[in-house]
Amino acid sequence: MIGLADVRAAAERLKGVAHRTPVLRSSTLDERTGARVFLKAEGFQRTGSFKFRGAHNRISSLPTGTAGVATFSSGNHAQAVALAARLAGLPAVVVMPEDAPPEKLEATRGYGAEVIVYDRYRGDREALGRRVAEERGLVLVPPYDDPLVMAGQGTAGLELVEDAGGLDLLVVPVSGGGLIAGCATAATALSPGVRVIGVEPQGGDDTRRSLQAGERVRIEVPRTIADGLQVSIPGELTFEVNRRLVDEVVTVTDQEIVRTMALLFGRLKVVVEPSGAAGLAALLAGRIPGRGHRVGVILSGGNVSPARFAELVAAGG
Repeated sequence: MIGLADVRAAAERLKGVAHRTPVLRSSTLDERTGARVFLKAEGFQRTGSFKFRGAHNRISSLPTGTAGVATFSSGNHAQAVALAARLAGLPAVVVMPEDAPPEKLEATRGYGAEVIVYDRYRGDREALGRRVAEERGLVLVPPYDDPLVMAGQGTAGLELVEDAGGLDLLVVPVSGGGLIAGCATAATALSPGVRVIGVEPQGGDDTRRSLQAGERVRIEVPRTIADGLQVSIPGELTFEVNRRLVDEVVTVTDQEIVRTMALLFGRLKVVVEPSGAAGLAALLAGRIPGRGHRVGVILSGGNVSPARFAELVAAGG
């Protein structure tokens, strides 16, 4: 388990290295939702997503003499580990799906990591990542199921509450559960009474089903444009945090995600990838009753190519 002290310690490690990303406001969003909406824009973070927070917190805590790091990721954590390892002077090996967005593969290699690809619908990325780490004597840096990673991701929620003030609702996209676990830890400690709502893609609701069942539930790898949310089972550690702190998980369709991406671009001039738009999409679709409330939403990343963005918006999802 993690606590507010762990998130604050992560914030100290990140100071001067990670960006303090902006909190954006929009009168259009307020009018459409009947809420006061505060958007934490993690697309402005290093490597284009919140993932750098957890990766740097974990890797900067490694002991002297560490041979290097390994991880597995659909793309954003891959880039984050690659950069954090480079900053620490360590080699990195990253297991990524062969159908990961080309820009994420290219960026990961650009930060200096070795990339090993696999078939996400047939292979077990975690097993492959662990095997690579063991064979090469590297430290595995999981994308979410690690206390230091969770605490690092929680600094996004910490900053949001510090900058926006007390919240009634906190809305967070959910993949393996590290971001919402860390943010919920910070927000519930700093903003008593806040309700924490997770958002998953329709058909990729492993965390929603798990919370309802009271135990981790495995599903098929989701088919969704939100590649960063294609996880089939919640993390072991993240689930233990989220079953205590998360009030509800709702789902959104790919079409709702794309409409939100287009709205954010048109009204706020902000580019958000599909996974990053999921939380706001749920609020705009009415899945989350925000009227009359102060609502914080994590826009978790902006790693989408111009061509893919244009393709999605033109096709409407």
